[in-house]
Amino acid sequence: MGKPTGFLEYARKDNKITAPQDRIRNFLEFHRQIPEKERRQQAARCMDCGVPFCQSAMVLKGRVTGCPLHNLAPEWNDQIYHGNFRHAFSRLDKTNNFPEFTGRVCPALCEKACINGEYGDPVTIHENEYFLIENAFKNGYIKPYIPQVRSDKKIAVVGSGPSGLAVADELNHRGHNVTVFERDDRIGGLLMYGIPNMKLDKKVIARRRRLMEKEGVTFRTGVNVGVDITADELLKEYDAVVLCCGAKEPRPLAGADPQQVPGVYYAVDFLSQTTKSLLDHTDKNRRAEDLLAQKDFISAKGKNVVIVGGGDTGNDCIGTVIRHGCKSVTALEMMPAPPEERAASNPWPEWPNVKKTDYGHEEAIAVFGKDPRVYETTIKELHTTKKGALREVVTVKVHFENGKMVEVPGSEKTLKCELLLIAAGFIGAQKYTPEAFGVQLTGRGTVETGDGAFATNIPKVFAAGDMHRGQSLVVWAIAEGRQCAHDVDEYLMGYTNLRRV
Repeated sequence: MGKPTGFLEYARKDNKITAPQDRIRNFLEFHRQIPEKERRQQAARCMDCGVPFCQSAMVLKGRVTGCPLHNLAPEWNDQIYHGNFRHAFSRLDKTNNFPEFTGRVCPALCEKACINGEYGDPVTIHENEYFLIENAFKNGYIKPYIPQVRSDKKIAVVGSGPSGLAVADELNHRGHNVTVFERDDRIGGLLMYGIPNMKLDKKVIARRRRLMEKEGVTFRTGVNVGVDITADELLKEYDAVVLCCGAKEPRPLAGADPQQVPGVYYAVDFLSQTTKSLLDHTDKNRRAEDLLAQKDFISAKGKNVVIVGGGDTGNDCIGTVIRHGCKSVTALEMMPAPPEERAASNPWPEWPNVKKTDYGHEEAIAVFGKDPRVYETTIKELHTTKKGALREVVTVKVHFENGKMVEVPGSEKTLKCELLLIAAGFIGAQKYTPEAFGVQLTGRGTVETGDGAFATNIPKVFAAGDMHRGQSLVVWAIAEGRQCAHDVDEYLMGYTNLRRV
């Protein structure tokens, strides 16, 4: 370990964050690195536990704690403390294909499992990871790795989200010939169009694409498999096909159909339009006023906004509508509010159950003077203008009895609302691609595969990521992509030297 007494000597110190009133003026990332000396001190807080739960991904009391990629956090924390940044990065790179993504958007399951968190503050593992990858790019540690020997195998990866990119990266480095098909105009999947720019600058995705292309991966954007190219064509041309199309079928909200009521939208459609307009029209500063000058996105400017859903996507919508210049924002969540603080009944490692105030909530408090979240509440009905446009919503308090949602009589409230965003999650993969290949779906709308494996019922067709697992985290998608690549390589070659996570 780095410094045996480090966790006693140094208090946790997080990266600096731009004040809400300043950061809402643009769509730039707003976390800033602390000085190198302080970063080394933060790494010194790692105790190198006998049983490092940070890298375990164990299920405790029904919740996963620790990193699904089994990142070697104690090892690279030790090297950071000693100033061996290149070696530290080599340990991180061993298990994680894309630390620049997880270092920005992962909720840090590693930190939630840190033993330091039992009685104090966990190690800044997430920010240490972010430091390592950006330092590696800055100092030229990352160079194209081009296999010296290529196989004669061709693999088609359908979808360029984190799982698809991980599959492509692993199989390309193995020496196979990989082509990635993406229906959007840019690669990244939800990394590109589901996560706002201030949370993950899209230049980071473009940087990774350039590196993968130099290493030999081919990207074909604007190609919708199952529409622009048939499944039979891919199966005929390629030795294996991996479906990584995500779980993008949005969960509907009863009585609020975006196709029927102007002013009602699914959250990802709203977020993706904002990001695309930013990338198509604005300069490198990504200023909010540059976006608002455009007309090709769903605007919240001057509108009363209601968001249904209390997860990460709902929070991203809050931060985005504030940057648009909304008149007000309210976020509804059907479930009860989590406890504000840890208590004796909610000890380590169940920190994920604690109520957290994310960046969007902070910005709403700064702009409107209150937390926008309203718990145990949902939409009961919509009111529209004579022309059919949304003008207000009626909310109702709810609770659950025997697993069923029950409305509280007399709890209805009417809210002005010209923009309703549905951020209630997803119910599985969009069916046209799996149907084109003839793969079986589960009752959850995900692709059916063998237990613990990634092969589908159709020969040489595999599936990974949210399309296989269901709606989940970026870190799980990367883990799935790595595991799937192992299975694909073994199928193609009869053996494999790729590591299964």
